[in-house]
Amino acid sequence: MPENLMEKIVSLCKRRGFIFQGSDIYGGLANTWDYGPFGVELKNNVKRAWWKAVVYERNDMFGMDAAILMHPKVWEASGHVSSFADIVAECKGCHKRFRIEELFSQEVINQLNKKDIGGDTSAFTSLDKAIVVFNYGLRTERPKCPECKAQDFSQAAEFNLMFNTNQGLTKDDKSLIYLRPETAQGMFVNFLNILDSRHPKLPFGLAQIGKAFRNEVTPGNFTFRTREFEQMEIEYFVKPDDADKKLEDWINERFSWYINLGISAENLRKRPHGKDELAHYAKACTDIEYNFPFGWSELEGIANRTDFDLKQHAKASNKDLQFFDDATKERFLPYIIEPSGGVDRSVLAFLVDAYHEEQVREETRVVLKLHKDLAPIKVAVLPLLKKKTEIVELAKKITQDLKKSIVTVYDDTAAIGKLYRRQDEVGTPFCVTIDVQSLDDKQVTVRERDSMAQERISIDRLKEYLNNKLTNI
Repeated sequence: MPENLMEKIVSLCKRRGFIFQGSDIYGGLANTWDYGPFGVELKNNVKRAWWKAVVYERNDMFGMDAAILMHPKVWEASGHVSSFADIVAECKGCHKRFRIEELFSQEVINQLNKKDIGGDTSAFTSLDKAIVVFNYGLRTERPKCPECKAQDFSQAAEFNLMFNTNQGLTKDDKSLIYLRPETAQGMFVNFLNILDSRHPKLPFGLAQIGKAFRNEVTPGNFTFRTREFEQMEIEYFVKPDDADKKLEDWINERFSWYINLGISAENLRKRPHGKDELAHYAKACTDIEYNFPFGWSELEGIANRTDFDLKQHAKASNKDLQFFDDATKERFLPYIIEPSGGVDRSVLAFLVDAYHEEQVREETRVVLKLHKDLAPIKVAVLPLLKKKTEIVELAKKITQDLKKSIVTVYDDTAAIGKLYRRQDEVGTPFCVTIDVQSLDDKQVTVRERDSMAQERISIDRLKEYLNNKLTNI
């Protein structure tokens, strides 16, 4: 990786219109990010590629788009109201809050979890035990604050991650609702609707892309961890006996998806969860991690959630959510395999992996070698001489013709060398240059991004040529 890669990615994103600081003209709102003209195209392309792979190319998937605001009992049944929390301690020096993994190494955390902390903890919830372990570590290990280096912390306490608001004219407990912390529950509570309307056979899945909100204590690393983010989630319903096999199938399929879209295999890994880190609803889980400049971190988790969610919602709603198997005449609650990935994290990983610096004629060329399906712009049309009217008119005519089937931009705001570099930096696979000779021979120069190879193509063949290139890259 180039030195200071994360800083270079952040700079490129602002300079070229990918990602801006939220509310920038007011000094910004911490950990909020706005996607600019190229960023929104890249983000939409990632979502489009995901939807194509998991919905359009399969015969066992249905798409959904559930509401962000849901009945508060949904979150009571799911366990989010009672236990969706971070355990944090506040530094008495700088008054910033930190989670246990930010103050201790994983090795120390493992040792703390194994220690006998004394007293009867049999009636403790997992959250209670986590608080006790954290406080024990603060007393015995005396970690240093990552910000001010002080070693004096408050007692660890629960910090609920859900944003809440009020619905209606009154503001009281009866009007309290939540911004969803995940999209998954919207699919679970619609399970019965899907059975009644589509009559699917097992296995089948629901797919959804949507916003989620978590009041994270310490978000950071650019767009990797934010309070408002977008998820790409699948809830795949299977017979309990098939769950282990389907889990492995989805792990492999999701891992391949990133590689097929250009992520280097050496920058990806599968990390199974240990028993001590599994969520309370999960029998097993494997994370797909990417080697970001700040270290290996989760892109997507694929979990076997068993029948926990359907069981909880059936109990809380008094609805029968069992699946009836016509072949065996059995009624049962299916197990659920959940591949859950972040749109924003994926976008960041694709940007990092595509970033390259090369020496060209003693100058550094920055190029985003994005997969053609993800590139925000597919073709840029560039007039060599913007003061020559005939060239400009021809270039604009070609642009309008290409726009009908290819995402194309026209640019005449700099010399041709700078225009090439600008398109390299945003990942445009092809540039089409119209020059004086084009007026006579009706040909244009097509430049390929990665190799910088150039080829003269007749205008009447240009659209077919580019479509073939973009399809076969």
